[in-house]
Amino acid sequence: MTSLSAKIQDVFDEPACDKNRGKDAKARKEGCARPLTPGAAAGGCAFDGAKIVLQPITDVAHLVHAPLACEGNSWDNRGAASSGPTLWRTSFTTDLTELDVVMGQGERKLFRAIREIKETYAPPAVFVYSTCVTALIGEDIEAVCKRAAEKFGLAVVPVNAPGLAGSKNLGNKLAAEALLDHVIGTVEPDDTGPYDINVLGEFNLSGEFWLIKPLLDRLGIRVRACIPGDARYLDVASAHRARAAMVVCSTALINLARKMDERWDIPFFEGSFYGISDTSQALRSIAQLLVRKGADPEILDRTETLIVEQEAVAWRKLEAYRRRLQGKRVLLNTGGVKSWSVVHALMEIGMEIVGTSVKKSTVEDKERIKQILKDDNHMFEQMAARDLYAMLSEGKADILLSGGRTQFVALKAKTPWLDINQERQHPYAGYDGMVELVRQIDLAIHSPIWCQVRERAPWECQPDVKDELPSTKNDTATMRAVQEFAGATRTISAGVEEIR
Repeated sequence: MTSLSAKIQDVFDEPACDKNRGKDAKARKEGCARPLTPGAAAGGCAFDGAKIVLQPITDVAHLVHAPLACEGNSWDNRGAASSGPTLWRTSFTTDLTELDVVMGQGERKLFRAIREIKETYAPPAVFVYSTCVTALIGEDIEAVCKRAAEKFGLAVVPVNAPGLAGSKNLGNKLAAEALLDHVIGTVEPDDTGPYDINVLGEFNLSGEFWLIKPLLDRLGIRVRACIPGDARYLDVASAHRARAAMVVCSTALINLARKMDERWDIPFFEGSFYGISDTSQALRSIAQLLVRKGADPEILDRTETLIVEQEAVAWRKLEAYRRRLQGKRVLLNTGGVKSWSVVHALMEIGMEIVGTSVKKSTVEDKERIKQILKDDNHMFEQMAARDLYAMLSEGKADILLSGGRTQFVALKAKTPWLDINQERQHPYAGYDGMVELVRQIDLAIHSPIWCQVRERAPWECQPDVKDELPSTKNDTATMRAVQEFAGATRTISAGVEEIR
């Protein structure tokens, strides 16, 4: 645990982190991760964060050294997509039992599991994840991984990010540290070029990166490694030979970008592929960074030509939706890069942003939002479900864009909702992705179902039943019928007692 503590301290002291820039050295070392709530760590612990970052490396076997539940909780937990290998979607776990723990069989079981994976699947690498149970009982996964790598002749990477270490975001950074310590720089490519880049923090959700890569291909720009979306192990291992890098999600992998810059002189910038203007700016920034690193300046002109062409096509497609969505009010309950990139994208077609969450946003993200919205009142750190419901039920927004956790708040408020988080089914990046996002918003807002669910229920439109019944106060016939029924009931009861 000593090495884990040192690694956590190093991550907490990350100088590129936006929260650390305003702190002194002592405050930086104290960190800023919130303690986990007992019983609520599912989907938010360090192990889960590490698995999110590394599992999209598609040709690797991801082995969870833990009881079965840890792998069951983390498997396939994001909507990343692969263009080839499917090994990453196969669950591997040592399935530790109480007997294994008591008898100290965990490390032997881990070694045998690595051997079985090697013999059955022959992957280029095995990633071994530590968990709360194995960390608490002192399993030395680094020693086992080192021995297995020597014995079986393949890369075996220890990922020391047990859930008890901290939050999901800390797990993201610990996964990046595992790549830096054991993967990146271990393979020397023989095809390096002046137009090689890395894209960091891009997860290829619903195949989003596949909408961006053709644009880069047309410019002659090669993605040496996309970490982690649709990645291959050898690509990640040779990522240190890229000339420049773009960071899509700095809150997850800023430490990876900074340290690659320090070790291998790979400059980076943070950008977004959401929205027409931001996609164009990202392409310009990539080209400019490559020119700074020695690429031919003619790539700048080719980039501008491509941008003009693609923007014209995208705006022509969007015109069909502009008049239908002009002035529609949007509430975003998301965070990170989407808190400002999607805002900018929707405002480009005339939609009004009534609020956006900044819970997971960096200081730079918040500054961008202020510049775009010109009003701090539209930003909120966190909005409780009851507040969201109140805002939607009062008709202050025409649609809610969020993740799956708040979809039922919108449905209860009879308000259109669209998923823009990791579980979404449609890609929204790039020029074509922006058109698809607007199309899905239009479908959601103008669906005929909302006219139906907002109508009063039939029983709400009818007078009360008691108001339609005739009065029985002075109805002698009715009173006589009631008395006869009561007498018959007493007779039946007496008969039952007699039988007993």
